[in-house]
Amino acid sequence: MASKRRVVITGMGAVSPNGIGRKAFTEAALAGRSGVRRISRFDASQLSVQIAGEIPDFDELAWVDKKERRQVSRVLPLAIAAASEAFSDAGIDPAKLPLAELRRFGVIIGSGGGSQDFTEQQYDLFFHDKHRQMSVHCVPTTVMGTLSSDLSIRFGLRGSSHVVTTGCTSSTDALSYAMRQIQTGRADLILSGGADSPIALGIVKGFLLMKILTTAWNDAPQKGSRPFSVDRDGFVLAEGSWMFVLEEYEHAKARGAQMLAEIVGYGSTCEAFHRVRLQECGEEPARAIGLAMKEAGVGPQDIHYVNLHGTSTQLNDRIETRALKLALGEERAHQVPMSALKSQIGHPQGACGAAGVAATIIAMQTGQIPPTLNLETPDPVCDLDYVPQPGRKAEVEHAIANCIAFGSKNSALVLRRIA
Repeated sequence: MASKRRVVITGMGAVSPNGIGRKAFTEAALAGRSGVRRISRFDASQLSVQIAGEIPDFDELAWVDKKERRQVSRVLPLAIAAASEAFSDAGIDPAKLPLAELRRFGVIIGSGGGSQDFTEQQYDLFFHDKHRQMSVHCVPTTVMGTLSSDLSIRFGLRGSSHVVTTGCTSSTDALSYAMRQIQTGRADLILSGGADSPIALGIVKGFLLMKILTTAWNDAPQKGSRPFSVDRDGFVLAEGSWMFVLEEYEHAKARGAQMLAEIVGYGSTCEAFHRVRLQECGEEPARAIGLAMKEAGVGPQDIHYVNLHGTSTQLNDRIETRALKLALGEERAHQVPMSALKSQIGHPQGACGAAGVAATIIAMQTGQIPPTLNLETPDPVCDLDYVPQPGRKAEVEHAIANCIAFGSKNSALVLRRIA
């Protein structure tokens, strides 16, 4: 690993249910401001779930024109907006880069569902005999890989253009693949992160069939996402986009770029157990965390914060707690402050790993840990330090950003603060 190039994050953009733009998202995350609200995208009055982490004030037409919007999913303007802010934050204008640099500038992003909302809309038109209203791009738009292509085309980036789709670990895995591209010299800069827009009637109904969405908080939406609380009853579906500019350290140093954090370790495992359920033992999520720490060259005593997957389901929160105890050791696990961003924004599916990385960067940069909301009565089996309101001041040098996905997948990143 000593011969591999260092990878730093030099730009960040956010379009989140609790704040549009990095500044607004940072303020909301630190204040513990929820972005969960009643669904406005469609009529949910007859559903048992009527809340979601929507972004109602997001202006899609500021990023794609009206004609193009009819041909693409909402996920594209979400991704373009966050990517544009990440470039600006990094002090990079792709339009001004020479061709040689554009050819070493890739796009590797994660998305769990990509354009599922658009696909649902197209099928609805088809089965209601409204064929003339269907998009001529109904096939390419619904192909997952088109999302990264659209970003590459929009910004003129000529390097690798890939979409990683591994469920809830999608953007965590995308960031790791981007890191590898830079480490091994295949790229100097990569736009990476995650975007998802799954709030659509059919998708919500599908999750309801699985009985994993909360149904108890329609009249108090901001209380709906309550990780590690004894009365949690499911997650809140959400949308959003969190994007980063990843850059080779010496390249960033040469141009005097800010360095928000360094990605120093990644681990991924599969329990090979079940399409949806997790094994109670927590061994494979713990092993993913251990692999990330091993690559980073750190041990449990070096970890100062963990951004948790924290979905607010009975199963996930219980097993993630167990996994952290296995990975860090029982004593150290109780000492390390942890928090769950999903308590504030809901669960943005494949974009959640990127959202967690953004929250981790906030903790590193501000010296303040974003709180876990709605932790009113902790579950006795979830007994770690989840940092409830109002958050906490802490010096964070090394942190873990953890993710767990359908299909027995587990992925974790270790980030290091750059002084």
